[in-house]
Parts: sequence; structure tokens; C-alpha cells
Amino acid sequence: MNNDVLTFKIKAIAANIRHKREYRNYTQEYLAAKLDISQNAYSKIELGYTKITVERLFQIADVLEYDVVDLLTIKPGMVHIAKVG
Repeated sequence: MNNDVLTFKIKAIAANIRHKREYRNYTQEYLAAKLDISQNAYSKIELGYTKITVERLFQIADVLEYDVVDLLTIKPGMVHIAKVG
């Protein structure tokens, strides 16, 4: 897979996670506490700087009360948020 495409997908999924968190009115601190990580570590997940495991993805989905598929689905509206740059 082209590295730019992979980077785009990672950023789009990270933006999806952020959007779902904001929709629930949860803070990064709240998610971090639920995941037993620092707020800084959680922030890096939302920015797409940290590669997350499948286990971590399931944990995030559980806290946000979404299916993992919802977090992985890249919608056309997310393109502007996840631009590689």
C-alpha cells in the first residue's frame, strides 16, 4: 500500500475517534483515564501519531459505545480533516 494512502487512512480513523469522542462530550482526560493511559498518550492516538493495537481499538470503541466498524469507516466528509500534510 502506498505510504501516503496508509497515512491518510490512519489520520482519518484518528479523526473519526476524535469526532465520536466529541459527540459523546467526553474529554481526552476521561478517555485516557478509562484506557489507563496519560492524556498526552491519548492525544497522540487522536492525532494519528501513535499506532494502536487492535486490542486498544476495541477498548476505545467500548468506552465510546460504538462498534469498531464505526471507528474504521472513513466517510467522504472526513477527507478535509485527515489530509496528509
